[in-house]
Amino acid sequence: MRSISKRGTIEPFFAMDIMAKANALAAQGKDIVHMEIGQPGAPAPKLVREAAEKALVDGRIGYTDALGIRALRERIAQHYDDHYGVTVSPDAVAVTTGSSAGFNLAFLSLLEVGDRVILPSPGYPAYRNILFSLGLEVVEVETRAEDRWSLTAEDIRRVHAEKPVKGVLIASPANPSGTIMDGEALKSVVDVCDELGIWFISDEIYHSLEFGMKAETALRYSPNVVIINSFSKYYCMTGWRIGWMVLPEMAQRSVECLSQSLYLCPPMLSQVAAAAAFDAHEELDLVKAGYGRNRAYLMEALSKIGLGDFMPVDGAFYVYSDVSKLTNDSMDFALRSLSEAGVAITPGADFDRERGHRYVRLSFAGTEEAMHEGIRRLGDWLV
Repeated sequence: MRSISKRGTIEPFFAMDIMAKANALAAQGKDIVHMEIGQPGAPAPKLVREAAEKALVDGRIGYTDALGIRALRERIAQHYDDHYGVTVSPDAVAVTTGSSAGFNLAFLSLLEVGDRVILPSPGYPAYRNILFSLGLEVVEVETRAEDRWSLTAEDIRRVHAEKPVKGVLIASPANPSGTIMDGEALKSVVDVCDELGIWFISDEIYHSLEFGMKAETALRYSPNVVIINSFSKYYCMTGWRIGWMVLPEMAQRSVECLSQSLYLCPPMLSQVAAAAAFDAHEELDLVKAGYGRNRAYLMEALSKIGLGDFMPVDGAFYVYSDVSKLTNDSMDFALRSLSEAGVAITPGADFDRERGHRYVRLSFAGTEEAMHEGIRRLGDWLV
């Protein structure tokens, strides 16, 4: 008898489900404000689009090295010196088909079936779903307000003592909260992973999207960490599906071989375009300034409509708001917000299986006009 693999019976990514419902409503002619996904409202920078156009005009778009075009790997390595003052060899850089491919490659190259991996909760649901599909055991650790909703070295030490873990994955700035770990907190987590022989995977895809508090790269504290980053967020290149990893030497060949067989190489056109993104900071910082205005507006406006209890919004472009005074079912709340107010938001059930029924995530990555309209609609709906 035929059946599908248990690996495919993962939970849905509710943000994507909400987006699909919102798009279906829009196709029917309903005006929808999108605050459900972390997609910049601005297009890719002009320099990026011009580089892609030139590549198309100049000739054939074909395969590249599995780890990416050498020039792009060198430019990414230079970025670490320019932005963080950290030296990275281009040989340590692997260009990937978005950060999503980076997570798959990290899990496959570093971990065995049955290994235990610590994730903070709330956290990005795709981590949990991918790990489950690969036969890994997810250990979700609930974060606390007193630790600024971040995983601590003590958490890792405690869980590892109960039963050994093989990996820890942390994002800073975090999704869904936007909270940043300061350098001391991040170093303590990296140090305990080195001490215990645990792989530390650092999701840094929201770096450069910071509002006052700087996000530090885990590479500053150890050469043994695995970094995953992307051109999607700060660089406004979501649909280009291009990201990168920085790898310790022992993992580089494994990731290369896996890349060769899983998808041959990242798309060449996106790689050529991405190299130009590092020269577009003037344009990108204007976009970021718009996020800053959206953030300031939401932090004030949400309080006025009863959604003002949220975690620290240090970076990224999300507000993770407690709606428990209004509902104990964030999924129902999000569906009604979409159908009744025309505003797409993401239920906290995506990010926290224990407490997510109390929260919703609102993205402020869209235009300022969209943010004002979304809050106006939510306010009218909640009255």
